[in-house]
Amino acid sequence: MRLSDDVLLDVMARFQAEMVKGLGRDTNPTATVKMLPSFVRSLPDGSEKGEFLAVDLGGSQFRAHQVKVFDDGRQSSQLESKSYPTPKEVTQGNGAELFDYIADCLSDFMETRNLKNKKLPLGFTFSFPCRQTKLEEGVLLAWTKHFRVRGVQDTDVVSSLRRALQKHQDIDVDVLALVNDTVGTMMTCGYDDQRCEVGLIIGTGTNACYMEEMRHISLVEGDEGRMCINTEWGAFGDDGALDDLRTEFDRELDLGSLNPGKQLFEKMISSLYLGELVRLILLKMTKEGLLFNGKVSTALLTKGKIEMKHVSAMEKYKEGLSNTKEILTGLNLFPSEEDCVAVQHVCTIVSFRSANLCAAALAAILTRLRENKKLLRMRTTVGIDGGLYKTHPKFAKRLHKAVRRLVPTCDVRFLLSAGGSGRGARRRLDAALAPFLLPPGTLREVRDKMRAELEYGLKREAQGKATVKMLPTYVCGTPDGTEKGKFLALDLGGTNFRVLLVKIKSGRRRSVQMYNKIFAIPLEIMQGTGEELFDHIVQCIAEFLEYMGIKGARLPLGFTFSFPCRQASIDKGTLVGWTKGFKATDCEGEDVVDMLREAIRRRNEFDLDIVAVVNDTVGTMMTCGYEDPNCEIGLIAGTGSNVCYMEDMKNIEIVEGNEGKMCINTEWGAFGDNGCIDYIRTKYDREVDEGSLNPGKQRYEKMTSGMYLGEIVRQILIDLTKQGLLFRGHISESLRKRGIFETKFLSQIESDRLALLQVRRILQQLGLDSTCDDSIIVKEVCGVVSTRAARLCGAGLAAVVEKKRENRGVERLQITVGVDGTLYKLHPHFSTVLRETVKELAPQCDVTFMLSEDGSGKGAALITAVAKRLHNVGQK
Repeated sequence: MRLSDDVLLDVMARFQAEMVKGLGRDTNPTATVKMLPSFVRSLPDGSEKGEFLAVDLGGSQFRAHQVKVFDDGRQSSQLESKSYPTPKEVTQGNGAELFDYIADCLSDFMETRNLKNKKLPLGFTFSFPCRQTKLEEGVLLAWTKHFRVRGVQDTDVVSSLRRALQKHQDIDVDVLALVNDTVGTMMTCGYDDQRCEVGLIIGTGTNACYMEEMRHISLVEGDEGRMCINTEWGAFGDDGALDDLRTEFDRELDLGSLNPGKQLFEKMISSLYLGELVRLILLKMTKEGLLFNGKVSTALLTKGKIEMKHVSAMEKYKEGLSNTKEILTGLNLFPSEEDCVAVQHVCTIVSFRSANLCAAALAAILTRLRENKKLLRMRTTVGIDGGLYKTHPKFAKRLHKAVRRLVPTCDVRFLLSAGGSGRGARRRLDAALAPFLLPPGTLREVRDKMRAELEYGLKREAQGKATVKMLPTYVCGTPDGTEKGKFLALDLGGTNFRVLLVKIKSGRRRSVQMYNKIFAIPLEIMQGTGEELFDHIVQCIAEFLEYMGIKGARLPLGFTFSFPCRQASIDKGTLVGWTKGFKATDCEGEDVVDMLREAIRRRNEFDLDIVAVVNDTVGTMMTCGYEDPNCEIGLIAGTGSNVCYMEDMKNIEIVEGNEGKMCINTEWGAFGDNGCIDYIRTKYDREVDEGSLNPGKQRYEKMTSGMYLGEIVRQILIDLTKQGLLFRGHISESLRKRGIFETKFLSQIESDRLALLQVRRILQQLGLDSTCDDSIIVKEVCGVVSTRAARLCGAGLAAVVEKKRENRGVERLQITVGVDGTLYKLHPHFSTVLRETVKELAPQCDVTFMLSEDGSGKGAALITAVAKRLHNVGQK
């Protein structure tokens, strides 16, 4: 089964000869590669418009589509789809029943879409070899895949469909085109890339089509222009042309198939047969004592027991032998480590041969195209579809490499089709995701609007009216290295609450040591009364002091309170409003430091010196400022989203004094609450907002923070499922549950190291029964949502760094941003996209991003230490 490049070049030459034979009027009757004219004479040019119906027969499901193509200069289209099962009694019954079933499904679809009063043109995707004499006529040559319907072969399938449709007098459709799924794939990709002139299917079946010069097609009248030829290459070798390459296993598989002696090339390369080839090889090796201690299990004797999905999973070398062992054990084969290595090797050889043979035949088509155009070197695109190409971990890469080796004179782009037979499902998906793709001009507008809101929030007359609150923190300095002592820190900002003891040493051996304990905050306390919340906090502090043995000491304390507060001094903070799921009553408008002091008095067990109320964003800046004095901006990109920065006192109108600087907590999550960015909010953002605890509030945060991204993805998935683009059109109970799609799943799904099978596994854990096609779409949805979040966050940050540059009056600014938050730290692409966006939108600023080490704990202690130092200096 190992084929050298010389052998592949020979296969390529044989296929070229078969193509010539299939195109000739005299030689076509005896040709195995039928080279069927499709009567499709051109690719889309963007001028197409109108409303169409399409039906698609050939896979495990029958699908009906309504397609609207708009002549709006953007090649946009809408697609609505519905899937129907193809039961065995239909796929292996008689012809009249099959076409009646198709007509019944189409009638049902038109009723659900309220289309019965319209006369519409219909395209019929029929994924089986047909001889066409015109676009709307096709005589079935032979059934393939799992279809065996009686009385259809050698008849015109379009006439059969028309007869069935005539029985439905309430619908009026005109069958205008009979299309093969391979041609549909080429046309879909051609809509996106006008260089696309080859279509390739490599899945349960395999086939290729390409645009041939009319002068070479002697089966069709006329010499001008081009026409798409459906090669039906699965039958290559049916005349014995590949007998020297077929192994004993190929012959055994063929004899046991539904169509012995037919589709021999397809049986060597398509996913329908590769699992069975592996089984036959393993069976022989076991009988010869080379595997499984010579014990032949029932699984090895059962036809179809090893499937392509098993072969794909076993070839994941990065996962070692664990997948292989798990699969073989599940088949009751109980392998040793040596068995697993050998089985992996067999899978690789079988799938490698498939990719190589596919590449040889495709190379023949590409060479013919280049020679037709009389070019020394050609650039072209191959539209490609099929489960083997999409889901096998190595197949695509092997195919690409082999094609480039065999035809070095062709620069080939492989473009994955999203449902070629539906023609336009990709467009519908694009239409749903387009509002998330923000062009540079829009991002510059967002940056400028954020800058205007920052400036407005600093003004005296804006107090109470500004959406970006620009809250003074009364933190007037960053660490200088002389801070020392023991400090307590409290950290409240999510579902967990932390108490920390922080020991700071100064001098040459300066260091920060931390001890902490985490306590949960139950939902009933998060959303109960303010008194209950603060009593719970004080109980947690008491437990920690007891645990550390420091209950008697009156230590200075910094309270990280990660919610919007209006401060009148460093130790006074009035809660502006809850965010992040908190709703405790009687807190908004109250001083949280007073509430904490009262709760300590109620308990009457210990006393603390509450020096500072701190926002986690400020803590992040201070932590990084301890390491890098150039750090004057703090960014949180996690559950919530916020920024703080050191502002010149002269610009802060609501605080007395013009000397020095003070840290401003922007609370930028509320940017857009006045409607200024409504034009970039999508219908999915509005749905998430309306279903949140605080509708109309924190709109920017809801587009950029980890708490909401998973929910945006869920809303998109529901919409795509309703359109029939996902999960077979079925909205599962789990998909209806708010909050099921956590942001951590976005990070996992978007990981470059994750194969589609693992994405599928994550979706299955969420109760979403997905195909690999579904996994591709879900991964794309996650990508656009997280990329938009990073770019919007970058646009906001660019406004802040530009303000800092102008404050300093420099041509070029060098500054460090301290960053914290799970989205920035754990998402595979968020940090990169954010950094690139800031660079793009603030080109005169050299920004260094520094990861914060525990801004809410260590940062709170450092702010307390700096406040103590500045207080002591003031006293002196």
